[in-house]
Amino acid sequence: MKIAIVCYPTFGGSGVVATELGLELAHRGHEIHFITYRQPVRLALLNPNVHYHEVNVPEYPLFHYQPYELALSSKLVDMVKLYKIELLHVHYAIPHAYAGYMAKQMLKGDGINIPMVTTLHGTDITLVGNHPVYKPAVTFSINKSDIVTSVSQSLKDETNKLFKIKKEIHVIPNFIELGKTRNEKLISCNRSAMARKEERIVTHISNFRKVKRIPDIIKIFYKIQQHIPAKLMMVGDGPEKEKAELLCQELGIQDKVIFFGNSNEIDEILSYSDLFLLPSETESFGLAALEAMAWSVPVISSNSGGLPEVNFDGESGYLSNVGNIDSMAENALKILSDEETLAQFKQKALGVAQRFDIKNILPLYEELYQQAINNKSK
Repeated sequence: MKIAIVCYPTFGGSGVVATELGLELAHRGHEIHFITYRQPVRLALLNPNVHYHEVNVPEYPLFHYQPYELALSSKLVDMVKLYKIELLHVHYAIPHAYAGYMAKQMLKGDGINIPMVTTLHGTDITLVGNHPVYKPAVTFSINKSDIVTSVSQSLKDETNKLFKIKKEIHVIPNFIELGKTRNEKLISCNRSAMARKEERIVTHISNFRKVKRIPDIIKIFYKIQQHIPAKLMMVGDGPEKEKAELLCQELGIQDKVIFFGNSNEIDEILSYSDLFLLPSETESFGLAALEAMAWSVPVISSNSGGLPEVNFDGESGYLSNVGNIDSMAENALKILSDEETLAQFKQKALGVAQRFDIKNILPLYEELYQQAINNKSK
């Protein structure tokens, strides 16, 4: 199949999922065209089946905000014609599904009927999409998609609750690419640079927004390090980072916390981590937790949104109510205090992650792609 993928080319979860999906589809022989305003951060162009097309938005004094949706829909039309693309897969309802629908309508004028699959990721529904300004457009875009998917049952339920959806929403969970090469000697070396042998390494990775409850992470770690030697790795950047640094100073643990900022060495950091913290207010899925589990790192998380669908309580880690710092710290110590228990949780975390291997999830998308292509001629 010839498939166009539209996504945000950023460090965020939806962009990573879309990029990894496209690369794996290319490895399976499909011709993949990424269409966005910048090359996705994890996109490798070494595969002959992978193509990238940049959306240029001309600047005109007339426009206070440049019309990206118009530029994107026009680019989609041109690329579909030029490369005979058979299907659009857009990630995020707005603006991508909206632009995709406009492209579909323009192409119909040329006798081209191209199906569109829309994947809902979270904030496009629960945060941005639910705003009164955007809600009618989001509802329209979802209902005009040929096939709609969501990354969790929780997000599907939330979408149906917030919008008047007439389409069936297929749940296809996020995934992880397993089987990455581990250099144990290198991991050991890097770990010793971050922490002493007897110290546990606790990690958090996010965009440091309020929804991630960054102060909770610092407070949970504060309780952990009172009982066992430990270091905290904070990976990412965002509006809550400075407050977190100040809180570490107030608690007197600044020498036990490392702030990395945005990093391209996520796998390396996770490879020597012992525990992952994700106490978010809500998560549509919790991709960061899955990435940690793929490196045999158990997870302490809240039980909100789609997190219970990926972090299995008592198996890959533990779940607690949002804001229950004492419970999360207690559960963390259950895992970290004993070598044998930690080893068991690490093994179980990897076992859960294997259920979400991309090789298990990708066929679900391929089946829907074929269904969409077959239905277009009916």
